[in-house]
Amino acid sequence: MVLCLKLLFGPTAAIFLSAVVILSCFTNVPYLQLSYTDDVDDLAGRRSSYLAAPPPPPKCDIFRGEWVPDPDAPQYTNETCAFIQEHQNCMFYGRPDLDFLKWRWKPHGCDLPRFDPYRFLAAVGNKTIAFVGDSLARNHMQSLLCLLSKVASPKDVSVTDKADPNKILHYEGYNFTIYLFWSPFLVRSEEVGGDRPGVFRLFLDEPDERWLSASPHFDVVLLSGANWFTRESYFYERGELVGGMYVALNFTSTLTNHYSHRMAFRTALRALAASRFRGKVILRTLSPMSHFEGGAYDAGGDCRRTRPFWANKTAPMGGVELEFYTSQLEEFREAAEARGIDVALMDATAAMLMRPDGHPSRYGHWPDEKRTLYNDCIHWCLPGPIDAWNDMLLHMLSDSS
Repeated sequence: MVLCLKLLFGPTAAIFLSAVVILSCFTNVPYLQLSYTDDVDDLAGRRSSYLAAPPPPPKCDIFRGEWVPDPDAPQYTNETCAFIQEHQNCMFYGRPDLDFLKWRWKPHGCDLPRFDPYRFLAAVGNKTIAFVGDSLARNHMQSLLCLLSKVASPKDVSVTDKADPNKILHYEGYNFTIYLFWSPFLVRSEEVGGDRPGVFRLFLDEPDERWLSASPHFDVVLLSGANWFTRESYFYERGELVGGMYVALNFTSTLTNHYSHRMAFRTALRALAASRFRGKVILRTLSPMSHFEGGAYDAGGDCRRTRPFWANKTAPMGGVELEFYTSQLEEFREAAEARGIDVALMDATAAMLMRPDGHPSRYGHWPDEKRTLYNDCIHWCLPGPIDAWNDMLLHMLSDSS
């Protein structure tokens, strides 16, 4: 008591009162304003909020960035990998410039590690991955086979003949299996045939059972598709003709290939959810269709560039490309929000828009071949920019694990 009176009225009073004033200045600082009337639990919660470590930084967006020089690329060549299809074998067919190989994808603010075959095989041991889509799904798979070829080669255990586009490849030492399903529309389709080759009937509400029936065997299924939806097609729903694209109809329809593309992805994703698929679904967004310059693919168009675009110099998407891309994003979001399946987005479109230099162009065939050939500005040279898809794939599988 005597001590308290001395503090209040003695020589130290001024010092004491000054300290009180200084402390009062902090009463509006977040987390330091504590009321003695707060209950114990609330007080403990407030204390932990400012004593705890800061929240972790947001995850890196591996899909936004630039292509940067990489003197160590490529990781393989056409001489070290036997899985390159002839139409993407740009080195074999004499492409003279090879600088297009010397780039790697670098996300903004972080790094995407180079594909490591040992890490990949460790991540997928005792698992199965299915690539479902068109020839770009095959292009993607062949890139993966080449990147893994430094470590191991698969055994072809396909149950069909060698001409069948569907494949099953097994890595015995790792019990890892790759399925490839040719399903360019993802849904059931049939060619009209007869005198109308290349015209299709698309049953937009019926998934392609060839791959869906095998889905219980998959741990990861990678869905993709775009280019084939620009072909002449009739649209069917509930068994009835409801529209078409580039074909004559005896009724009025406003449905376009934007609609057929959207419905195909919706049907595929909902079918996996309805079948209670318990693996991971990866939706890969479209690969550019707009790298032709000087004309369309059948009118002399070509892709002769020898280096990437910078992000701020890349022309934005438009037209059918933008419509397809938008529908993929929207159907992905719907599937993710429905929570019926574990679905992830491989949003590779922005990165690939910057690589008009990475296509085979004329270097997927010999110039004197006696057949109708177009410059290929759709598929990707192997090795080439498409190898970044497997950098992304490894990152996504490692992150999820």
